Amino acid sequence: MKRQFVAIVFIFTIGLLANAFQADAQGKIGYISLQELVSAMPEYKKAQAEMQDYQKALVQQGNEYQQAFMEKQKAMGTDSIKWTSAVKDVKKKELNELYIKWTNFVNQEAQQMMNQHEQELLAPIQDKAVTTSQAVAKENGYAYILPKEQLIAFPAADDILPLVFKKLNISKEAPAPAEPKKN
Repeated sequence: MKRQFVAIVFIFTIGLLANAFQADAQGKIGYISLQELVSAMPEYKKAQAEMQDYQKALVQQGNEYQQAFMEKQKAMGTDSIKWTSAVKDVKKKELNELYIKWTNFVNQEAQQMMNQHEQELLAPIQDKAVTTSQAVAKENGYAYILPKEQLIAFPAADDILPLVFKKLNISKEAPAPAEPKKN
């Protein structure tokens, strides 16, 4: 029984080594930070500016809903003395519907619209980043490219980000050294 176990472990180990050698023979493994790549692309900077404009428009829409609600509420307070009970009920219902419309817009709708607009803007940029990364990987003999954000340890030599920057003509300045903390 013990011999069978040792034999199975030995065969398993040989299989793992064979797979490792085969993977090495098929090509290199590299990695890239797609987040860093996308955020460095000029298209991303344009998309960010457009998102800020879109956000301002949504805030303005929310403010208009709020203003309409407040005006209706004020009018109800001053004019309700002259209204019949039926008119008061209709006006209260209108005011309630306007309030619901305003709060739904502020709490849900605007955020959904922002997310959808962001996805529409970023999808072609992300596609370009992935396509360019794949082309660079192929040109440089990489069989696999992994996302850097998901790796725990990695050699600096296998980071293809500088190669992709070069292909996209993006000059990435080195970050400024961090200032030492003063106590």
